[in-house]
Amino acid sequence: MKNYISKIFSLALLGIVFLSSCQEKKLKALIVTGQNNHNWEVSHDLLSKILVNSETFTCEIATSPAKGEDMSGFNPTFDDFDVVVLDYNGDDWSAQTQKDFESFVKNGGGVVVYHASSNSFPNWEAFNQMAGLGGWNGRNEKSGPYVYWKNDEAFRDDSPGKGGTHGPQHEFMVIHRQPEHPILKGMPEKWMHSKDELYSKLRGPAENMTVLATAYADPKKKGTGRHEPMLMTIKYGKGRIFHTAMGHVGKERPIAAQSAGFILTLQRGAEWAATGLVTQELPEDLPNKAVPLILHNYKSYSLDELFQRAKKFEYGKSHKYVNLISNRIRMASGDAEKLSLYETKIIETLASDASVDAKNYLCRDLSWIGSANALPVLEELKANEATKEMASFAIERINQSK
Repeated sequence: MKNYISKIFSLALLGIVFLSSCQEKKLKALIVTGQNNHNWEVSHDLLSKILVNSETFTCEIATSPAKGEDMSGFNPTFDDFDVVVLDYNGDDWSAQTQKDFESFVKNGGGVVVYHASSNSFPNWEAFNQMAGLGGWNGRNEKSGPYVYWKNDEAFRDDSPGKGGTHGPQHEFMVIHRQPEHPILKGMPEKWMHSKDELYSKLRGPAENMTVLATAYADPKKKGTGRHEPMLMTIKYGKGRIFHTAMGHVGKERPIAAQSAGFILTLQRGAEWAATGLVTQELPEDLPNKAVPLILHNYKSYSLDELFQRAKKFEYGKSHKYVNLISNRIRMASGDAEKLSLYETKIIETLASDASVDAKNYLCRDLSWIGSANALPVLEELKANEATKEMASFAIERINQSK
């Protein structure tokens, strides 16, 4: 009996170890690139950085021959990967490569259709079913309906006309239409996106497609006056496709791809496409509906980075870094360990060579979370005419909360 129990215990332990190792195994992403009317030399690299920064993926790159060159030898082994990210808008793939890709998706492979890649392959029926919607390259009413948001649902419009348009690049608000979907769950339901091309008049089969998020194409920006799809999911066979119309990268600074909302939905959308689940935790810095949140390194700032930048704050200039600190404090409400850490960082900053404006701003945050540990530095600031008022305010609030 003891040997039997010992064997059962050993098997259970092995099962735990096996599950743990499975959970730690990263998903494999393949980014297909090499031709595009956008700056693919830059975009494929930043897409890789974004996915790797999520700590969920490893990435490999498949680069096609240049436009007009022989495509017969371009045949990535799609089945070796969990998700294929399309950063491609160019010559048709060979019949064999198309067949292999269709088989990969039908059998459960994940796909991310990124920005201009939806414009590819206008005559490849299966691809257009996978993308759901596309534009340009001769697309018209024969390609399928226009789709936009109307009366609280995705509206299919069979009107004749060309597919695909956008006005000048500009900032716009993204509105979640399926906020409980795993890709979006927990995110703000409205957030500002950085300067980007707002794709409009996309049309296609739109079968087995769910519109996750839209943006209003303002006529003042040569838009349609409609709420156009920005994020979509599509089912094809057993496969899952995540389609993002955002993230333009041209010759200019790729600010559209540095938007926190774009980055977060791409990371989560790629995981959903690969597995049907989203296990990634939401970061501390989330986009909001006031101003775009730009992540210059394609990831959230560490606490040290945030406070280093906040030290230079001046009223009348950007509130970005001090606002992010305030947001983290607000989100940590009830988490004593985190709040204690934030208090320590604020105390260190108040005792440093930070600007007067930064110190006054952080005194306000400290007034909410401060303890007796903060009183010595606040007493020092109280003796300085430039910081006297806010330091006194913080001291009073902290004493009242004792």
